[in-house]
Amino acid sequence: MTQQSSPSGSDKAVTREQLIALLNDDLAREYQAIIAYVVYSQVLKGPEYMAIAGELEIHAGEELAHALTIAKQIDYLGGMPCVTPKPVKTSEKAKEMLRFDLDNENETIRNYRQRVRQCETLGEYALAEQLRSILVQEQEHQIDLATALGVDVPDVTKPDERA
Repeated sequence: MTQQSSPSGSDKAVTREQLIALLNDDLAREYQAIIAYVVYSQVLKGPEYMAIAGELEIHAGEELAHALTIAKQIDYLGGMPCVTPKPVKTSEKAKEMLRFDLDNENETIRNYRQRVRQCETLGEYALAEQLRSILVQEQEHQIDLATALGVDVPDVTKPDERA
């Protein structure tokens, strides 16, 4: 089997150490999502954004639960969970912030789909199931954000698909 060394991951087989590194990248993205959702939920202005702002507060809590799950799994695999989030983009424009969130959710879904396949290849079926449950919520976030933006839910089976 070919070993995978790309930082973004692929469907090729990975070692346990590579899986830990990829999960740490996912964890940094979860931290990013927590921060973004906390900030965006508080700074979105206008009556048209009231409902989505409340939903973003809920998303922040769900992302924290995802981060805890991923950190626990990294520890289980023998790794040390990272402590640094990916950078959070901000904007004065509500639609731009929602677009940043949607783009991040799209990337997260792509990565977790890869991670499920990688875990199964390593025989880490319980971890794959944990990731599947996270994927369900990430896809709900994606739907909420696409709806708020008035766009179709992006097809993330293709790399970097944008609505």
